[in-house]
Amino acid sequence: MEKMNQYIVGVVGMYLFAVIFLYSMVGKRRNREPRAINGDGETIKRSVNGDECQSEKIGDTDVIIVGAGVAGAALAHTLAKDGRKVHVIERDLSESDRIVGELLQPGGYLKLIELGIQDCVNEIDAQKVYGYAVYKDGRNTRLSYPLENFHPDEEDFTTVVLFNACDKRLLLFQKNGTVKGVQYKTENGEELTANAPLTIVCDGCSSNLRRFLCKPKVDVPSCFVGLVLNCQLPYANHGHVILADPSPILFYPISSTEVRCLVDVPGTKVPSIANGEMAHYLKFVVAPQIPPELYDAFIAAIDKGNIRTMQNRSMQAAPQPTPGALLMGDAFNMRHPLTGGGMTVALSDIVVLRNLLRPLGDLNDASGLCKYLESFYTLRKPVASTINTLAGALYKVFSASPDEARKEMRQACFEYLSLGGVCSTGPVSLLSGLNPRPLSLVGHFFAVAVYGVGRLVLPYPSPRRIWIGVRVITGASGIIFPIIKAEGVRQMFFPVEQGASTINVLACALYK
Repeated sequence: MEKMNQYIVGVVGMYLFAVIFLYSMVGKRRNREPRAINGDGETIKRSVNGDECQSEKIGDTDVIIVGAGVAGAALAHTLAKDGRKVHVIERDLSESDRIVGELLQPGGYLKLIELGIQDCVNEIDAQKVYGYAVYKDGRNTRLSYPLENFHPDEEDFTTVVLFNACDKRLLLFQKNGTVKGVQYKTENGEELTANAPLTIVCDGCSSNLRRFLCKPKVDVPSCFVGLVLNCQLPYANHGHVILADPSPILFYPISSTEVRCLVDVPGTKVPSIANGEMAHYLKFVVAPQIPPELYDAFIAAIDKGNIRTMQNRSMQAAPQPTPGALLMGDAFNMRHPLTGGGMTVALSDIVVLRNLLRPLGDLNDASGLCKYLESFYTLRKPVASTINTLAGALYKVFSASPDEARKEMRQACFEYLSLGGVCSTGPVSLLSGLNPRPLSLVGHFFAVAVYGVGRLVLPYPSPRRIWIGVRVITGASGIIFPIIKAEGVRQMFFPVEQGASTINVLACALYK
């Protein structure tokens, strides 16, 4: 078996998951009482032409999955391979033309292999990515993924059941406080209900379902402006990060001839594309900070005019345990996409959930299953919290600031990564999902801060430099500790102790 660095870790068009998994349609349907709950948790009835809506006869379906994106499609395949009868509801089966699902970290690729779906990256001109190059003030350093010790194994494929839902406002059906399924509208306008003992919402666009199942607090720290460049990167098969002003710029390959550029713009608004403000901003503010090797291709992409924008959303996982239902993917947890960790978290969550459900033969004990699956929210924390915290902290450190302490922290981070050895492989292993250890993250983060203090006070300290050094430490604490608090200190650092008793007791009861 070749080493991990022979496998594809840069993935273009991951939304082809849906095409790979979802066109083998087999299954029967069954009737249930149509009773729905809206985004405010109110119980309502729906009808078509004055009559009650019809219920689908879908046989003994075990799990309904809302959303066939990366998380939903991978989860559907995984559960079906374990013998579950899976019913997938997706609003749009066309290939999405959005700036999403373009980079998969090595840790996420290992999860693909663990789930047996690594073939989804084949035949789509996916590019191998071996690490990053970081640029600042005319200098650059290359950081490689530590892949030497990873030797993945392979598994097989299976099929699932798919239905196309045209209604954007899906409704959960409940009875006596337990979610029983989903109501949706077909292409011909017919309103139907799908029923199963467990409904998993993976679609981040289903805001009405998400509001009922959790208490989301969505932050939008910035927006990405996306361009496609026809060029080759200075470091082949590497992502490139430019520590620009006011915030980072990313480049990474999305095919053998194309490179994606993402320009981060702080805040929720971006310059207007229609009136030419965006082109002016990119040419006269951003372009002078682009490496010379990429400048001409960057200008050509602006002139071509195919400029896209997207909001960078961050949402802490705030579950509200509900019998018969579970949240996953972007419906549940988001982080700044600077580090490209979204798919890694989603695939890791699927592995955790699969392992929890495997010993359960029957999912119909809704209240017992709900208590049992509370351990999912804890056991996912080491991977999810490490990647979430790193994404939020790095974005703040990599962004420019007029504050002297923040400037020193930014410069210290660049120079710390440039030292090589554990100073580069440690942070990169965290970013790539290969080392999901929160303590390691905290250790490296404060090592950067201490390194920054050393730069200030050596060889001849002055009162001003000492004061800035103190502010570097306090500023670093002010960045990372609020993120850790939001993630949950106990769940993040002691997940096994908190989740073990629940798993042992309830798994035995549900299995019987």
